[in-house]
Amino acid sequence: MNDFIRKGSVSRTTRETDINISVILDNKGIVDISTGIGFFDHMLTALSVHSGISMTVKVKGDLHVDCHHTIEDTGIALGQALGQALGNKSGIVRYGTSYIPMDESLAMASLDLSNRPFLVFNCDFTNQSCGNYDLCMTEEFFRAFAFNAGITLHINLLYGTNDHHKAEAVYKAVAHALKKAVAINRTDGSVLSTKGVI
Repeated sequence: MNDFIRKGSVSRTTRETDINISVILDNKGIVDISTGIGFFDHMLTALSVHSGISMTVKVKGDLHVDCHHTIEDTGIALGQALGQALGNKSGIVRYGTSYIPMDESLAMASLDLSNRPFLVFNCDFTNQSCGNYDLCMTEEFFRAFAFNAGITLHINLLYGTNDHHKAEAVYKAVAHALKKAVAINRTDGSVLSTKGVI
């Protein structure tokens, strides 16, 4: 199991976006993010660095319309790539929960790599955007990501006042929960499930 590198890659082209994404779960350090949305690049970089999952994300989207398609489609492709990397999810911890403070803000993420996608998202933002990133797209990104990776994902922003800090706490909380969940803890190739499969 230790010699097997868990990786996935997705190329996805529509009339709205052209996306190439690759992830490596067991090779920390590769972070190459370019979506055309500066704040989103910042959040995805945090997601990669804090999860320990190497990510290459190259996106060209119809930003002349708005950021919606670019962010949502990135979530779809990133979720698919993570799903590839996890395979049948054998040997992994499966669950992860993390509380992350960012100055005055505190976020919690709890997840299960269950193949039963679901999102609970309890986060309120004050402003419409950070830079050219619409804050309402935070929920859309994580919904697309969770449903395409097969994750049950609960995100709660407990409190905060600065929207930059709030969003960053959310992304980092998901990252640290994900880091715990993808870790290998079974060397016999079994899955953590009473059913025998996930």
